[in-house]
Amino acid sequence: MEKQLLSIFLNSSDMVNLEADKFISYEEVFSTISLLAAFTVKAQKTRTSPIYQLRIYEIFESNKKEFHERFRDHAMRIMKKYNFKIISIYESKSDKKTEFVYFLEWPNEVTMKKAWEDFRKDQEWIDIKKPYTEKYGDVLGHIEDRVLTKLDYSPN
Repeated sequence: MEKQLLSIFLNSSDMVNLEADKFISYEEVFSTISLLAAFTVKAQKTRTSPIYQLRIYEIFESNKKEFHERFRDHAMRIMKKYNFKIISIYESKSDKKTEFVYFLEWPNEVTMKKAWEDFRKDQEWIDIKKPYTEKYGDVLGHIEDRVLTKLDYSPN
């Protein structure tokens, strides 16, 4: 490849000598370079930055301990099977409600949607949720879900 490119730039005739018995025209060279450049641009466009997901769960003081136990000991473990990448976890408390907040990172939205679909259908997760709900009632209230795309001028 290096020899070919060197031949292209050093040869000033209408034909480029790549090997002793093979010649290609400058038009073919430029067409090939243009095609490679187009593929490179397309590949760069499809290689997107990761997306982030913000999940906010309303949780209840009456069974907050049980919620955290279920999430920490079961949900996170099962989520790992589906390549969930949890970045950070928080709790927010106001006069009106307590919220459980966490950030996830995904390579793209398609992967994110598929992982959530698989997680929700996971039989172990289904089997864990049922007795928790029977014993402690609903451990979740309102759920907010936001997909975040980092802007090109974001500091990090």
